Amino acid sequence: MATLNQRPVATGAHLILLLLLSLLWLNPGHADRLAALREQGSIRIAIADERPYGYLGQDGRALGAGPEIIRRIIERLGIEEIDWVVTEFSNLLPGLEVGRFDMAAAEMAILPERCTRVLFSEPNTSYGEGLLVLASNPNRILRYEDFAERSDAIRVVVQAGTVQEEILSTLGVPDERIVTIQHLDEAVEALLKGRADAFAATGMTVAAMETQHPELEAEFNFSDPVVNGEEVRYWGGFAFPKGADDLRDAVNHALEEEKRYGDWEQVLSRYGFLAKDIIYSYRFDTDTLCQVQG
Repeated sequence: MATLNQRPVATGAHLILLLLLSLLWLNPGHADRLAALREQGSIRIAIADERPYGYLGQDGRALGAGPEIIRRIIERLGIEEIDWVVTEFSNLLPGLEVGRFDMAAAEMAILPERCTRVLFSEPNTSYGEGLLVLASNPNRILRYEDFAERSDAIRVVVQAGTVQEEILSTLGVPDERIVTIQHLDEAVEALLKGRADAFAATGMTVAAMETQHPELEAEFNFSDPVVNGEEVRYWGGFAFPKGADDLRDAVNHALEEEKRYGDWEQVLSRYGFLAKDIIYSYRFDTDTLCQVQG
């Protein structure tokens, strides 16, 4: 037995082990995130309160394609509770980067520039574009390109941080014709009060908003924008902070199981995703979607 004044000799192997442990302590982002979450028994998951992707119901329960699927996955992973964090869409990436939440289930589009900031799961959904207008569409707005090409001063609303900002810019829509908002209810207010003539968002979003506001409608004859010769379509997935590879990998494995053996397809259909959306979700993997197209 060692006396009080005796100290163990640190061998080279001991020093290496101590160094590795200290690095993990100083850089918890590279530690085992999944084990830590299991140990604490809860996980913080962000949503952007956007139908049908991720939102809170009247009873406070998280609903939508993202929450419904990730709830099943989190149970598979052995984490007991989910703490849902509702935030603005534009705060999802910064929130993941600074550790406000452990992951996001907002069906955020997997894009190369976003892949440099966070990790993404394999695609959970795919979706196209849409346009919300006043009932009967009095201004006959049918395309995003109308805001760039028409001589009348029609204006379009976009939500900050969404891909629609980039699409409209690429199509040459002047800044003075774009009204940027943070919350979806601001888009409704802008249309009803005449500050804008249409709201540009995903087809799933405008279809959900149409059901809530009878004075508005999703334009049935809308034509998807074409950028660089291709029709615009996006693939949504779960997002994680850099360093949470083990959590991302575990979610990917469980997501594959849900697609094969669970009711994943039925859940998406229930939230309005079409057969085309479901089939297209398999078209690309995340590695491909994260690559910058030359």
